Amino acid sequence: MAYIKRDLEEKILSLSKEYAAILITGPRQVGKTTVLRKLMQKNRAYVTLDDLEDRAMAQNDPALFLQLHERPILIDEVQYAPQLFSYIKIEIDNGAAPGSFWLTGSQAFSMMELDQESLAGRVALLHMPSLSQHEIYGSGFSSPFTIELAALKERAGTHAPADMQEIYQRIWKGSMPGLISGRFSDRDVFYSSYLQTYIDRDISDLINLTDKLIFRDFIRSAACRIGQLLNIHDIAQDVGVSDDTAKRWLQALEKSDIIFYLRPYSNNLLKRTVKTPKLYFFDTGLVAYLTKYSSPDILANGALNGAILENYVVSELLKTYQNSAKECLLWYYRDKDMKEIDMIMECDGLLHPLEVKRSVNPGKELIGAFNILSKSSVPRGKGALICMRAALSAVDSDNYIIPVWMI
Repeated sequence: MAYIKRDLEEKILSLSKEYAAILITGPRQVGKTTVLRKLMQKNRAYVTLDDLEDRAMAQNDPALFLQLHERPILIDEVQYAPQLFSYIKIEIDNGAAPGSFWLTGSQAFSMMELDQESLAGRVALLHMPSLSQHEIYGSGFSSPFTIELAALKERAGTHAPADMQEIYQRIWKGSMPGLISGRFSDRDVFYSSYLQTYIDRDISDLINLTDKLIFRDFIRSAACRIGQLLNIHDIAQDVGVSDDTAKRWLQALEKSDIIFYLRPYSNNLLKRTVKTPKLYFFDTGLVAYLTKYSSPDILANGALNGAILENYVVSELLKTYQNSAKECLLWYYRDKDMKEIDMIMECDGLLHPLEVKRSVNPGKELIGAFNILSKSSVPRGKGALICMRAALSAVDSDNYIIPVWMI
């Protein structure tokens, strides 16, 4: 089983020279522990709180737990012992050396709350997503995605070209390291086990789940609605729960990095915009599994082919920023006249409209909605059609045509 180099590695090492503690959060099984164990030197102690004896000591006597382990140390699944945080804070305040503590946790929602309690301003907080297409198929250094011609040309040398068939293979297979590395070969068994573990270990206690089968159906109902405006009532009706229950369950899915939302863009000059967010999943492989597409070819020709391509592009774009420890300002646009832009990215004080299309040769009419942004108080920058074109091209001097594989 080959190790897959992560784009976040350089950032982890550089921040370890500045911060006494680094906290890496992210979904279950995306490789947080693997990358840190790969990077750590022989003098770094390792302890996982999946071990019940170590967990009990960390919870009941955190001071003794820390005394028993040398620095530097990697503490895995630290969310199981929030009692440690105040003691780690004391060590940092007393001058702990840079890189003393590497911490991981799968439950991003718990970790964020705990971090704010005790370690705010004292810890470098990083988020590790599942594998990006650059990490899986590309090579060399990858930077955050931007609509700059020089940067796009550079990406042509670091990202692996792919035609439509290959893109849907990537979408269908997903981005989980266990599958991509070859450790697990049966995709259906992997995702079935992943969901079971996620529901049993991360969800059941948080939302007092009494019927796991209904919750599984709930996740499937959400997966069928990727790229759509969020309609809590419809999802609730699908599985026979109340709207309030559906809202709580969606919050749990969002906080545990299964789903995310794109918020609508608006300002004082664009008053007719809708206010509802759009729903996406972080891993398109999970979506394909939940929606019962048995092969990439069937997915490419199925009813979800456009929505799941859009989902893939949005999630891959966000990963390029997460893997650089940067924030991505990304929205979508839709108004009450049904004019829509799939994504609007703000960079350096400019708005960049982006449209995702399954076509190889998208027409110029597809950028018509981009002109809406001329009414915005923020200046419009370059736009782009992201599609199945084989190579970088342009509609005109203000709008590029970017292959999906280049994200």
